[in-house]
Amino acid sequence: MRDHGSVTSPTPGPRTPAPSAPTPRLIATDLDGTLLHDDKTVSPRTVAALAAAEEAGIEVFFVTGRPARWMDVVSDHVHGHGLAICGNGAAVVDLHGGDGGHRFVKIRELTVPDALDVVRILRATAPGTTFAVERTGGLHHEPGYPPLHLDPGECVAPAEKLLAPDFDVADQPVLKLLAYHPELDPDTFLSLARAGVGDRAAITRSSPSALLEISGPGVSKASTLAMCCAERGITPTEVVAVGDMPNDMEMLAWAGTSYAMGNAHPEVLASATARTATNNEDGVARVIEDILAAHVPAR
Repeated sequence: MRDHGSVTSPTPGPRTPAPSAPTPRLIATDLDGTLLHDDKTVSPRTVAALAAAEEAGIEVFFVTGRPARWMDVVSDHVHGHGLAICGNGAAVVDLHGGDGGHRFVKIRELTVPDALDVVRILRATAPGTTFAVERTGGLHHEPGYPPLHLDPGECVAPAEKLLAPDFDVADQPVLKLLAYHPELDPDTFLSLARAGVGDRAAITRSSPSALLEISGPGVSKASTLAMCCAERGITPTEVVAVGDMPNDMEMLAWAGTSYAMGNAHPEVLASATARTATNNEDGVARVIEDILAAHVPAR
């Protein structure tokens, strides 16, 4: 979702060990700025760690703000279950969904009336905001919305048109509304939007720019991860979560053990129970290796 290299954060120090906890049954990890290197690749060390965790019976869930169509970079590294949580919790996707593609397993949509309310509020409280609409089939955006993403918008029109009942793909659920402001500080924009929108929607961010990600009320990485864990009989104390940006904070708070990346946003560094190395130093792989060393008998 972002070029994490442009985020300013404190110089990472040595890793902080997590408190003792039960043997984890699930590891939940963000992707950009966390599992992936800045060049958007998965290192050989991380590939090996992911496979070792699954072999040891510990499920790994990728929990990301990315849409499902951006998951090719990691689809080969989801073992067994094949599931990932995308769109900040708006969708659970089977990356091994057949025909070389993905399949939506669970959708938690942002309703059109709520999306229109958010557009109206942000146009009034933050003039100059431009919008994009992420549906299950792709991204659609306003003429002034900048090319921040990996793929072009399929349709360019005002947000009200993109959310109209006669829009060409109005039958596709809305997963996220994206709001961009060219001048506001990112955290200031986030605070302003949350104050204005209230409980009509969940608002977070994962970009170094003033780009907000807006989901349905109560939809977050944490709440969808909790649903997936409940279906498996997994409790929060049996979950280890790793992340780097504000959209990870609820997930890190929910999990029994949480790690902030060494390159994480300052608020994430302050809120996690432990700290690992940066994404470019394979911080997630180090977490997994430490877990296996502590909880899985050597062969």
